[in-house]
Amino acid sequence: MQLIPYILKYTQLSEKSVANTIALLNEDCTIPFIARYRKERTGNLDEVQIGSVVQYKTAFEALEKRKAAIIKAVEEQGLLTQELQSKFQYCVDLTSLEDLYLPFKKSKKTKAETARKNGLEPLAKIIMAQHTDEIEYVASQYVSGQVQNEDEALEGARHIIAEWINERTDIRNQLRNQLERHALITTKVVKTKKEDEKAQKFRDYFDWSESLSRCPSHRFLAIQRAEKEGFIRIKIEIDNERAIQNLERRIIKSHNACSTQIEMAIADAYKRLLFPSLTNELLKHAKEKADLAAIKVFSKNLKQLLLGAPLGEKRILAIDPGFRTGCKVVCLDARGKLKHNETIYPHAPQNDSSGAIKKISSLVDAYKIEAIAIGNGTASRETERLVKRISFKHPIEVFVVSEAGASIYSASKIAREEFPNYDVTVRGAVSIGRRLADPLAELVKIDAKSIGVGQYQHDVDQTKLKSSLDAVVESCVNAVGVNINTASVSLLSYVSGIGPKLAENIVAYRNDHGGFKSRKEIKKVPRLGGKAFEQGAGFLRVKDGDNPLDDSAVHPESYPIVERMAQDHGVALKEIVSNTSILQQIELQRYCTETIGMPTLEDILQELEKPGLDRREKAKVFTFNQNIKQITDLRKDQLLPGIVNNITNFGCFVDIGIKESGLIHISNLADTFVKDVNEHVSLHQQVVVRVLEVDQARKRIQLSLHKSQ
Repeated sequence: MQLIPYILKYTQLSEKSVANTIALLNEDCTIPFIARYRKERTGNLDEVQIGSVVQYKTAFEALEKRKAAIIKAVEEQGLLTQELQSKFQYCVDLTSLEDLYLPFKKSKKTKAETARKNGLEPLAKIIMAQHTDEIEYVASQYVSGQVQNEDEALEGARHIIAEWINERTDIRNQLRNQLERHALITTKVVKTKKEDEKAQKFRDYFDWSESLSRCPSHRFLAIQRAEKEGFIRIKIEIDNERAIQNLERRIIKSHNACSTQIEMAIADAYKRLLFPSLTNELLKHAKEKADLAAIKVFSKNLKQLLLGAPLGEKRILAIDPGFRTGCKVVCLDARGKLKHNETIYPHAPQNDSSGAIKKISSLVDAYKIEAIAIGNGTASRETERLVKRISFKHPIEVFVVSEAGASIYSASKIAREEFPNYDVTVRGAVSIGRRLADPLAELVKIDAKSIGVGQYQHDVDQTKLKSSLDAVVESCVNAVGVNINTASVSLLSYVSGIGPKLAENIVAYRNDHGGFKSRKEIKKVPRLGGKAFEQGAGFLRVKDGDNPLDDSAVHPESYPIVERMAQDHGVALKEIVSNTSILQQIELQRYCTETIGMPTLEDILQELEKPGLDRREKAKVFTFNQNIKQITDLRKDQLLPGIVNNITNFGCFVDIGIKESGLIHISNLADTFVKDVNEHVSLHQQVVVRVLEVDQARKRIQLSLHKSQ
């Protein structure tokens, strides 16, 4: 099978769209670039559709690589025929390919191989022919050397027959079908671990059984983790008797002495070869499916987190709260540069609240602070209450900001390079403040797995997880666009076509030349060639430059079209930007060319109306219930304000202002059936919840979404 037909088999896309997308990918174009600036060639495919082409292209290439390796291996054994090669070539999935290759695998010494060396294969063929009723007499003719009697001869022949049965594709597919439809996944607690404190979070799965096909991804991953940590043992079960009877009906064609031997061989093949092999395969596929579901959830959460509401370029005082070690306070200018840092001790054991209030007031005045960001970790609520007691000279908005991953950043190489002369506490406080100003710009510096919005992220395939999360970050960065004169190396690294090395070169050039005056100047960056410029220029913004289009998503390759539009209406280029009256008069059809059609022209017009518009919402102030300080303060049926801080397939977690987040199970999100949690809530959404149940011993809080939501 060829690549394009393979992709068309799994997608609903047109052949032309797939072919052109593949061509662009082979030209090293990125997904964001293709989706934004090559709509005419792809038939206006979005990033998700282009991503599916990439996914199946990768799968096809892996399949072809495996085919080549198998064909070479069989050829080296001198067993490759034209017919067999064609069978390998026509395989459309790895499972059927591996089944076909199974008889040719060089495995360790097997019982069947030993039997063949003892000359028992002809006896096995006689038994499988099922024509004789004198099988013991026939077996006696094979007694010699290592085979001491008829029973040993028959046993060896059965081992060969069992191997033949195991290698039959039709039999493997029949058993696969039964396993996929009827297999149960069951667990048993390891008695010696039952009382282990760490095992208690898996208590629900100590003695568990359910249909594997219906086991949701989060539960499967939880069960697998419990087994990995030694608390339970997993077993796959089906109706063994029925499975063996199905095999017998397919293989046994007579009722004589040979059929008795074949029955024994079938039972042996099933127990020793087929069932262990296919249940391992089943669990592997279940794990892959669960991984994909978990990665999908993580990717959705990460996208919402990265595109979270920014406060914008404001002067911010950020506080990383603490008790014994004090609260680290930093002051940042509107571009996020550190201007001042010190430590205050308003809480126990020092309890210098008056000194802390005086210091915060003076810093707010001295650095003309416009907003205060408080980390949501230890002593957060106490610090928030302290700050809200202060009477500032002008209104100051106070925000509680997630600290998830801040400690990872503060100890990272990136943080050390940014702040070589400051310790981790200062770096952590700076990160909290910058997250409020622009979550995307700051969170790209942290390994996405450490941001705390995943579902069993450490248990899934790490290569697939990284690839998916990198794609999400790249998509978000390019969707928003990047100010080339202020962006960090980390942020620039995710711009289409740039990457880490060119990002470093951009910052180095910026430092040496005092910033970029135009997009044209980007070409002067060392090692940034024409291809990288083509891929990245539309996503890099130059603010307050000579050309107003440099601060827009209009690609430089389309500047001549906009210049024609301005010329046709008798105005300068600057006068057409944001000029609704002129823009409404433009007849886009007049500007269509062989390469640029209506989709791109509509994008250009939209961008001219509001150039460089950040489509993210603005940050909003939020306040928790001030009377709820710890889990013991919770009561059934209380209504509380909260913020959604993680979304999973089984529900969402809500920060209600205490150490423990509460869970709104999917069944408590609405009165009707909920298929997708994301259709009802989004990450960082401000909600009102009702307390359903509090388990203080296990520190679990069950919530429901208040019906007013």
